[in-house]
Amino acid sequence: MPLDAFLTDRLVCPRDHGPLLYLGTDSGPDEVLYNPRLRTVYRVEDGIPVLLLDEARAVDDDEHAALIARSHR
Repeated sequence: MPLDAFLTDRLVCPRDHGPLLYLGTDSGPDEVLYNPRLRTVYRVEDGIPVLLLDEARAVDDDEHAALIARSHR
């Protein structure tokens, strides 16, 4: 289930406190929150954002480009 728009508009990165891009799907593991400034991905597990710094993962240039392209769809 996609995250609620009210929630995604208010979530911020726990590291820089800036806005996150919600890159959702109807369901599945491709649902993430992305900080393009720090190139960091936070997963969404069973509809719950996991905004723990230890659980975040960095992305390389290719994945960053793919995530940005995905955000414009």
